[in-house]
Amino acid sequence: MRTATLHAFNWKYQDIIDSLPAIREAGYGAILIPPPLYSDPDGDAWWQRYQPKDYRVLLSHLGGKPELEALIAACHGGSPAIRVYADLVINHMANESRPDRLNFPGEAEMERYRQNPEKFEENRLYGDLSEGLFSPWDFNQAGEIEGHEWGDRIAVQYQNLSGLPDLKENDWVLEQQHKAVTALMDMGFDGFRVDAIKHITERMIDNLADRPDARKKFWFGEVLTGSDHDERVFLHPFLQESWIAAYDFPLFTTIREAFGFGGSLKLLVDPGAYGNALPWHRAVTFVVTHDIPHNDGFRYNILNPQDEHLAYAYVLGRDGGVPLIYSDHKESEQDGDRWLDAYKRPDIAAMIQFHNAVHGGEMVMLYESDMLLIFRRGDRGIVAINKGSSSQWAEFSTWGLKNPGTYKDLIHGYEMTLSGDRFTLFVPPRTAQMWLS
Repeated sequence: MRTATLHAFNWKYQDIIDSLPAIREAGYGAILIPPPLYSDPDGDAWWQRYQPKDYRVLLSHLGGKPELEALIAACHGGSPAIRVYADLVINHMANESRPDRLNFPGEAEMERYRQNPEKFEENRLYGDLSEGLFSPWDFNQAGEIEGHEWGDRIAVQYQNLSGLPDLKENDWVLEQQHKAVTALMDMGFDGFRVDAIKHITERMIDNLADRPDARKKFWFGEVLTGSDHDERVFLHPFLQESWIAAYDFPLFTTIREAFGFGGSLKLLVDPGAYGNALPWHRAVTFVVTHDIPHNDGFRYNILNPQDEHLAYAYVLGRDGGVPLIYSDHKESEQDGDRWLDAYKRPDIAAMIQFHNAVHGGEMVMLYESDMLLIFRRGDRGIVAINKGSSSQWAEFSTWGLKNPGTYKDLIHGYEMTLSGDRFTLFVPPRTAQMWLS
């Protein structure tokens, strides 16, 4: 099964459609599209998509409802079919400087609706656009999250995130969120990423995902954590209160430590056994997310480019979780084209090919040291990762592998013949190998 998911960060919908042949060829099984709810159509900055004006309209700088319908049809209609996940922004509405800033969409937008009825009817998701959606009564009035409050779950759930008006969990808001998600599911979306989910209450999450029709979809939430305190206060309650998946920040933290100076790859042998990775069925694994390069407070998480390559080999080689691959259009000025068209990089495409071929296969460690990790997947896959600056030789048992067998390293194109009870593998410095029989 193809589970690797492309995060098409800030891609226009037509660009995704045009890239589908390459996306299919690379082996992706799903695409996470940018937030589709109504945002400024003239706003080309990526953060505009995370400031919705109206649940009832699908329109942004990236396209509108007709383009989304065409995208879903193209993804579902091709072979193999590709699942489409929408990024949902439901914690807050747009932070706008206007007299009626807590009325949404606001009088200026309502006038646009009246002046361009055909345009907005074409992009209407649900509801009556002749009426407003939210009023000041639909927002929490507890002020901004400041200082130590970022570590307080109640403050994080009920106060404003960086000036963004924070929605209440009252009956009207819950009804509109329910209607919006129902309409998106009716359009054909296969799943949803819930943005800023640690800022959202359990009741609001259950209103979205805890119903029979929604449970058939794939749901995952962004529970940003950077410490044991964050995991204890935000992540653990989230996992207990909901059934949906989450970004595997515990695993990412472990990866950073393992590949860091003085770190040991032994940390990656079985991180879940020590609480350093989410359960396999609740995890969305990653090496970089859009928040890491685009928010100054998270940029310390960016891995060295070669360590990122090695980390992808681990994430796409291991058993467990849904791997998420980030690919942008040079939105981060500080990083240039580092993640431009990353989705079709030859090394990542090779890793996804390996991931798809061994999906569901047993993961067994063959060799472990501080610098070198080797494990097998089922009887036909071998992953070797050398993080050190010198070459490594490793001898391991061939039990459980096709033997004798011819194996090809999908990353570099090398071939080898494995035979005998023991085998010795050579791994050059700072490289990963993914051998498939």
